[in-house]
Amino acid sequence: MQFSVSKSALTQALALVGRVVGKNSTIPILSNVKLEAAGESLTITGTDLELALSVRVEAKVTEPGVATLPAKKLSDYSRLLPEGDVCFKVSDKAWATITAGRSKTRISGMSPESFPELPAAPETVLSVPVAPLLKLINRVKMAISNIESRFTLNGAKFEYREGRLYLIATDGHRLAFASAEMAGNAEVKFLLPLSAIKNLPQVAGAVEALAISQDDNHLFFRAGEALLVSRKMTGNFPDFERVLPKAAKSVVTCNRLELAGALSRVSQFADERSRAVKIALQAGELVVSATAVEAGESTEAVPCDFDGEGIEMGFNAQYLSEFLGAIESDQVELRLTDAKSAGELRTAGGADYRYVVMPMRI
Repeated sequence: MQFSVSKSALTQALALVGRVVGKNSTIPILSNVKLEAAGESLTITGTDLELALSVRVEAKVTEPGVATLPAKKLSDYSRLLPEGDVCFKVSDKAWATITAGRSKTRISGMSPESFPELPAAPETVLSVPVAPLLKLINRVKMAISNIESRFTLNGAKFEYREGRLYLIATDGHRLAFASAEMAGNAEVKFLLPLSAIKNLPQVAGAVEALAISQDDNHLFFRAGEALLVSRKMTGNFPDFERVLPKAAKSVVTCNRLELAGALSRVSQFADERSRAVKIALQAGELVVSATAVEAGESTEAVPCDFDGEGIEMGFNAQYLSEFLGAIESDQVELRLTDAKSAGELRTAGGADYRYVVMPMRI
């Protein structure tokens, strides 16, 4: 196999593919990337068996072929090369000679025969604009559980129906529900794994639309010359409709930045393990307070408007702060019922992003 490729295209593709390479795998071939040179392109592929990513770049192919080379070594080395074309020549014994400018290097690879074969992507079932999709992902990703034993919660529910896309995630302590209008008439539903969610922004960041397809075992996300393949999650997502509050006795509206600032300061004096702060409603003010035996105590009042009864509740400060960091609106709405019921946060006047948080004992 022999080909040449620009240094910039090579390093960008290797950096992207390197995100899914099996870094700590006990299977040696998974620490390599597969290089396939054919026609006028080079395709670079990496996988950890759960996730695979393939990126195609332009190349001048003298002799087509397939090889695998160490992902990290190749990526680190290629970044240090001078700008211009990088020439590869791979022998039958899997040794690659890399030439760039006055630099000449040999790297040992492995036989490509043992590299996992990627499934072929089926026909596209849904094409979604990237910008609103990434916005929805940013609004729910913090609520995805990272506890492996709760495998049905290690991802978000993805559902497209009647011209609207829904993403829902929960870790059992909070639930994030986000939706946006998107043109189309398909009906698509699956569980989107956290590993895919972490990589979609980088994979799709340079294109306007993401093409989605699926088979019985895999999800496929094509963004231009990049293809992300993820194993499907099994199991049933919880009935989130039962968790979404139907009504609230007290509706509070306040400035998002003022509340975020108060939470960040007061939470410095919250218990380090529980991160619990108390929220108290009184005339014209939302009072945030926290006490830790060794650290001290802190109280801060945030001006607010509210309809309903005064109430005191405890919440995890980090959960509240992450919601406030995921929105852009000036005003935020807290919808509360009583100290034992879940609280709900929304952008003021909106219902396309609902964030439900279970209360804590203070």
